[in-house]
Amino acid sequence: MSFTQLLLLLVGLPSLLLAADKPNIIHIVADDLGWKDVGFNGCKDIKTPNLDALAAGGATFKQFYVQPMCTPTRAALMTGRYPYRYGLQTAVIPSVSGYGLDTTEWLMPQCLKEAGYKTAIIGKWHLGHADKKYWPKQRGFDYQYGAMIGELDYFTHSEHGVLDWFRDNEPVHEEGYTTNLLGEDAVRYINAQQSGTPFYLYLTFNAPHTPYQAPQEYIDRYKNIEEPTRRIYAGMVACLDDNIGKVVAALEKKGLRENTLILFHSDNGGTHNPMFAGVMADVSKTKIPCDNGSYRDGKGSLFEGGTRVCAFANWPGHIKAQKVDGLIHAVDMYPTLAHLAGASTTKCKQPLDGMDVWKTIAEGKASPRKEIVYNVEPFRGAVRQGEWKLIWRSTLPSSVDLYNLADDPSEKNNLADAHPDRVAAMQKRIDMLAKEAGKPLFLVDQFKVIMKNMSGEPLMPGDDGFGDDDGTPPNIGSGH
Repeated sequence: MSFTQLLLLLVGLPSLLLAADKPNIIHIVADDLGWKDVGFNGCKDIKTPNLDALAAGGATFKQFYVQPMCTPTRAALMTGRYPYRYGLQTAVIPSVSGYGLDTTEWLMPQCLKEAGYKTAIIGKWHLGHADKKYWPKQRGFDYQYGAMIGELDYFTHSEHGVLDWFRDNEPVHEEGYTTNLLGEDAVRYINAQQSGTPFYLYLTFNAPHTPYQAPQEYIDRYKNIEEPTRRIYAGMVACLDDNIGKVVAALEKKGLRENTLILFHSDNGGTHNPMFAGVMADVSKTKIPCDNGSYRDGKGSLFEGGTRVCAFANWPGHIKAQKVDGLIHAVDMYPTLAHLAGASTTKCKQPLDGMDVWKTIAEGKASPRKEIVYNVEPFRGAVRQGEWKLIWRSTLPSSVDLYNLADDPSEKNNLADAHPDRVAAMQKRIDMLAKEAGKPLFLVDQFKVIMKNMSGEPLMPGDDGFGDDDGTPPNIGSGH
């Protein structure tokens, strides 16, 4: 080796060693998956061998929380902040709406890029679609493939005839079942990676969200399931599991498995109420197939069935095989992954709600999190402090539910009347959080639509019904 070659090697050695210390991160999010619709949580009629193997070899979370619906959870993941702070706390962004995630928020992919990561989103975004300033390529992702909105036909890749399938901001017309296409693209992405550069892959399947569709060969796997919608749903989950297995196999073949953290969870609980099932099909007369086990209710609800989801993390040699009981919320993923990546969060203009829960994940140590904010909206709010949970519906007729989740995780026994002081203290906490909240963009948007339809005239600033002179929700800025 020449002196020049040796000098170049020594100069580059620190950065090579630093890159070797940074794990690759594959963050897999399922869509509307029921808590008990995976084998590692006790499902008997749907087989998920790939997910089960990852869960068995890693940390399975007993108390992993998300927001009650899709857009709010995805916002929490990307910002490390509760979505009530910037107006995304209510519902999802409708396909006809023009708003999106505030562009002043410094997102996780932006943070990881500054730490030397390549970043990619393969799958569903649903944080703004009407203006490209909200799109993933403009928010820190080097590569994008998949849907911008939330609900689409699995074979035509469209909603109500409008294509919602893109690669790097350009529409893609192709054949195939979305779950398979996303899995195949993830494999291609992994195969293209170089071992010296860490990557963050946000792999966000739209399965098993409505419409309930699956390739016939997957439906045929479950001829033993009599209920027809559950049979299709089982095929959807099985296809999801198969594609995650292909991703793991690609990592192993590439020699990247040992330095790759795989995080998996659903974006909210499985659907129980037809009102939250989607807009592409009438499921009011359909037996909705999701199973949240003993947890009450499902998607859209503040009960545990809507917010406590199936989840695990796997990283060989770094995460113990165990069941983790500590509290973890979606907002915790940002600071935790940033810490692992050696990334700085100083560009976040507002304090993060998330906490670094790596020791809880990796070693099962006590979680630093003592409170969960389920949501804060003008008409309802819910918070958990320790084992106590309060749900407060402020619209008339108002109601208050208080549960001790240690004794009653199924939320069957309302203890509000027996603990008036605790109720008052927790209501005070919710009220304080509400004073910090941005106006829900969904409600502002829908109010404007209603007013415009009634009057036939364009709305003027201040006519949004929420009191500000400029008609702009607080803390939204250029992101509105």
